[in-house]
Amino acid sequence: MKRLLGLLFLLPLASVAQTNIPESIQPPANFFAFMTAHAKGDQIYQCQLNQSVYSWQLLAPDAQLFDDQGMIIGKHYFGPVWEYKEGSRLQGKQVAKHQQLVTAIPWLLIEVVSHQGESLFAQARFINRINTQGGLAPTTLCNGNHLGSEKRVNYSADYIFYRSF
Repeated sequence: MKRLLGLLFLLPLASVAQTNIPESIQPPANFFAFMTAHAKGDQIYQCQLNQSVYSWQLLAPDAQLFDDQGMIIGKHYFGPVWEYKEGSRLQGKQVAKHQQLVTAIPWLLIEVVSHQGESLFAQARFINRINTQGGLAPTTLCNGNHLGSEKRVNYSADYIFYRSF
């Protein structure tokens, strides 16, 4: 039964199989992709003052995660955390990035730094964020009048989860 479930979760990989992932954000050679989730939501930015310069700084993502059939399988939020629909979750940290398009947030390689619960996510050790659309910092004014204000910017991406052989 576990083998069958594992095979079923390989199916979503077909949609991103044709994507050429740049070498700079590939996981180590002894890891393979076992699951893909499609994210739709927002990148949340806050107007902040750093070293006398006002700018929009990323606070957190806020997105739903979907399978290839459009069913919600989880969510992605501050941490960054990826939470599976049954409540288990993992937290990651950015290892590398690649600016694929100037009109979208970068593609990333993320290393998983902690797990909570037992699910498919518990197997993941690395994550790629690819096929990004939107999500860039706002181009609207950020100054003393806007300090602390937040703006949400729509984005979508594919997240590929990797485990070791």
